[in-house]
Amino acid sequence: MCGIRALYLSALIAPLLAASAAACAQMTPPASGRAIYTCTDATGKRLTSDRPIAECLAREQRILNADGSVRRVVPPTLTAAERAEAEARDVEAAAERVAKQDTIRRDRSLMARYPNEAAHRRARDIALDIVRSSMRSSEARIKVLTAERKPLLDETQFYAGKQVPAKLKSQIDGNDAALAAQRTLMQDQETELARIESLFDAELARLKKLWAGAPPGSLDTPSAPASIAAANPSAKPVNR
Repeated sequence: MCGIRALYLSALIAPLLAASAAACAQMTPPASGRAIYTCTDATGKRLTSDRPIAECLAREQRILNADGSVRRVVPPTLTAAERAEAEARDVEAAAERVAKQDTIRRDRSLMARYPNEAAHRRARDIALDIVRSSMRSSEARIKVLTAERKPLLDETQFYAGKQVPAKLKSQIDGNDAALAAQRTLMQDQETELARIESLFDAELARLKKLWAGAPPGSLDTPSAPASIAAANPSAKPVNR
């Protein structure tokens, strides 16, 4: 009777043991697939583990295959401050790339607009002539206003010791304001003339290097506009 019971229990338990063994086999990866983490900590000690190594979270870790070959490299885990710094570096690098591309574009545009020094000289003359023409108009207007002022002042002599009539005073005040405005305009025009000369000088110095073979974008980023189009909107590219 005992023998029969033992056989019965054995037959009942055997399938359960087999199922349990199969489940364990599925949960345990084959030795060849196991990853080995290795790194060197801050003290220079080499550490190895079957999972990410806490002491090396801020350092590079290598994941090795069972045969010792490198499966992949895990970069350091950055802190919030380090991530912010890395992002700032990325933004700065992106801005530098954009500035570089912009400089290349401006240099190419500059060379297309001015293929030689003669073309650049003509553009300079046009830009300067526009301002000089305005200056001549201002000078002529000042002469007219000055001529108009003389009889007004002469008329005030008739009112020596008396109050000048409101109309005459208004005419003199208007003449004074117009003269002051024209003189201010003349000063602005002289400043603009000097600005244009300076811009063209800087532009010509850059162009000479580009004409000599310097690749577009290889020179320092110009502090002044790379084109005098702002000073001379009517300027057009010169045909080669």
